[in-house]
Amino acid sequence: MKIIAVGRNYAEHAKELNNPVPGVPVIFMKPETAVLKDNKPFYHPEFSNEIHYELEIVLKICKEGKYISEKFASNYYDEIGLGVDFTARDIQSAHKEKGLPWELAKSFDHSAPISRFFSKTAYADLYDLNFHLNLNEKTVQKGNTKDLLFSFERLIAFISQYISLKKGDLIFTGTPKGVGKINVGDRLTGYLENEKLLDFEIK
Repeated sequence: MKIIAVGRNYAEHAKELNNPVPGVPVIFMKPETAVLKDNKPFYHPEFSNEIHYELEIVLKICKEGKYISEKFASNYYDEIGLGVDFTARDIQSAHKEKGLPWELAKSFDHSAPISRFFSKTAYADLYDLNFHLNLNEKTVQKGNTKDLLFSFERLIAFISQYISLKKGDLIFTGTPKGVGKINVGDRLTGYLENEKLLDFEIK
């Protein structure tokens, strides 16, 4: 299982970090050791003073594919859930300034908490999905999939030109604006269409 993540897939998030809005998907990866399940607590790592939350819709790939056509891409995922792409923003910023890769900022252990997954058929319109994140019961991020720069199908088609997809792979599809810092003692709760899917503490 691998995690493929998409950066800057909501225009307002790109702007809040003073990044250009991309013309093609921005792709990075996280290892399997990044996964954190079952709403277990996230332990703040000592190597960063600025871990940011980024709430995202996550797709679960249901069959193997390579060079997938966009018109058939919807057949390659059958479930969706929520995930948090934890980012060591201080490390990322330092690496971006030097033109270095983001892995240390994005791929550390437990940097990808995920919810349970649900059949995509449970939702009437995958491109009108509301999701939001609360930090200590205050809403800090709100998004809707109608604002995606690149659709789920476009992402699957694009990624599969370079990287073969396998059953069980996860695609983090990008975060809306409102990202921010976490601190020890915080609680994050994530909602998809007002159903709470994520609920865990920062320790």
